[in-house]
Amino acid sequence: MRQGEISLAGLLALFSLYLMWKATDLPIGYIRGQGPGGGFWPFWLSLGMLLSCLVIAWNWWRGKTPASRSDEPLMDGFGWRTVVLVGGGVAAFVALISVVSMYGAIAIFLFYYLRFLGRHSWLLTLGLALILPIGLFFFFEGAMQISMPQGMTFTQPFFDVMYDIIY
Repeated sequence: MRQGEISLAGLLALFSLYLMWKATDLPIGYIRGQGPGGGFWPFWLSLGMLLSCLVIAWNWWRGKTPASRSDEPLMDGFGWRTVVLVGGGVAAFVALISVVSMYGAIAIFLFYYLRFLGRHSWLLTLGLALILPIGLFFFFEGAMQISMPQGMTFTQPFFDVMYDIIY
């Protein structure tokens, strides 16, 4: 546990520094008459995350948290199995986006997560796996006018029907 706490704090601190660096490609301050620059929120939120990591490291060094005083392993077999099952599901979700569209990948991921990992009922699983992606479609494509990846051509008939409903 002790090693896991400081390792994660260090990894997140490095990630914070990277995000701060990338945010400076855009203005990070307040632009008079326009509002915050494009890099404002990413930079300052990353700075907050970096400061949080420094507090975690300080408390670790002083031994103030239970994890910083523990010699137990970070994760047991169940923890590693869960990481593999959830991480594999997320990796499959990302890989499926270009094949079955963002909405299809969401439906498949929800089905996998709810039914096989969560062991929820078929009614809840199918209801959420079908209704949520359709709701997200109408929110992003219709209300927000933001197009998500639509996958390969075999998914196009679904989108044709959905766009007919919107327009």
